[in-house]
Amino acid sequence: MRMALFSIRRRLLAWLLASTGFLGALALSDTWREARETANDVSDRVLAGSALAIAERVVVSENGGLEVDIPYVALEMLTSAAQDRVFYRVDGPPGTFITGYEKLPFLARYEGQPTAFFDSTFRGEPIRVATLARSASTGINSMPFMVTVAETTIARRQLTNSILLHSALRLFFLIVGAAVIVWIAVTVSLRPLNRLGGAIAHRNPEDLAPIADRVPTEVQDLVDTVNSFMVRLQSALDALRHFTGNASHQLRTPLAVIRTQLALATRAANLDEARRAALRADEAVANAERTLAQLLLMARIDATARARRDDFQPVDLTALAQATTADHVVAAADADIDLGFEGDAPLKARADPLLLTEMMKNLISNAILYAGKGAVVTVRTAEVGGKVVLEVEDNGPGIPMENRSRALRRFERGVPQDRPGSGLGLPIVEEIAVLHGGSVELAEPPGGEGLAVRVYLPTYR
Repeated sequence: MRMALFSIRRRLLAWLLASTGFLGALALSDTWREARETANDVSDRVLAGSALAIAERVVVSENGGLEVDIPYVALEMLTSAAQDRVFYRVDGPPGTFITGYEKLPFLARYEGQPTAFFDSTFRGEPIRVATLARSASTGINSMPFMVTVAETTIARRQLTNSILLHSALRLFFLIVGAAVIVWIAVTVSLRPLNRLGGAIAHRNPEDLAPIADRVPTEVQDLVDTVNSFMVRLQSALDALRHFTGNASHQLRTPLAVIRTQLALATRAANLDEARRAALRADEAVANAERTLAQLLLMARIDATARARRDDFQPVDLTALAQATTADHVVAAADADIDLGFEGDAPLKARADPLLLTEMMKNLISNAILYAGKGAVVTVRTAEVGGKVVLEVEDNGPGIPMENRSRALRRFERGVPQDRPGSGLGLPIVEEIAVLHGGSVELAEPPGGEGLAVRVYLPTYR
């Protein structure tokens, strides 16, 4: 089932729009606050100017009271920007109303600046109020009075909304422009990936050579990983081809023997002949089974040889050899072989435990198979010249000196052809040793009779 795909271009665009939208909302919120303060500041100055114009027209009358000639031009300039309504009132000494809208909210007393501003409502509408405190001189003393001017807030809201709208439009076009730029930039930046995908798509299925196309730095790690995978895949395919060729060659003879013996069993004149044919067929099956197991092991060695060796781990060679020897004691006794082990000091090597165990099994099984009845087989471990050594020694017929180098080649045998075997045991041992950075030596035991197979491996410190 194909997994759902996602677009890097769309994902980047979504992140851009989400982040700029959030930041834009914060910016508009701050712009709205500043626009409102700006509108209030501009309108408050006009409002204060109107109050001052009225205050300058307040004089002391002949009867000692206060009178004012309202300059309506000062009030009309408040309504020039919008359909705002203007209200005013003039109050004399505390409790004395002079003129204007008597119900208009005002400050009876206030501290601080000569002009005070506040928000209120009048006749159901929101208003902005400016109150100015002054005094008129009578020549002997002065009479305090207050001028209150108010206007509705239509012009202020319009100015605030206008500033906010223009800011929002600029921000909108900025976001759209950034989105277009990101879309184009990502499209151009992804072209090397598209070329890389096309190059891989047009490759021959058998072409597993590393990718050499130039790619962006951010994608180089991915290309390196793909190249590493292709190397491992090529290794696995080579091992599979090798295994298939070897299997078809090596299993052909045992299968032919099995078919022949089964045919003889069906034509046998008596039960004894049928049993002998069945036993020979069973021996052929056992031989084919051993050969197949060794071929599979060879395929694994081939694959591991090209893979990274980072998975190797410290292994106690002495403990592993002792356990493997113990596993073969029963088989050695059945073959009338005296199997023993020498070595007690822990010796460590960096290795694959499974491959190392298979190597020991091959050495011990070969010794049991070829040493002959009554022979003595000894497995020992030691440290020589800074290397750990695994030795399997027997006092059997051994391998002639001229055949020892051939015995280490695949499908070559150093013993007579009438003896069982596939010619893979010692080559497997050598290949596992080489894979671990070691070597194999075929030598004569100190007594001069039989064969000593020594495997040298680097010591793990």
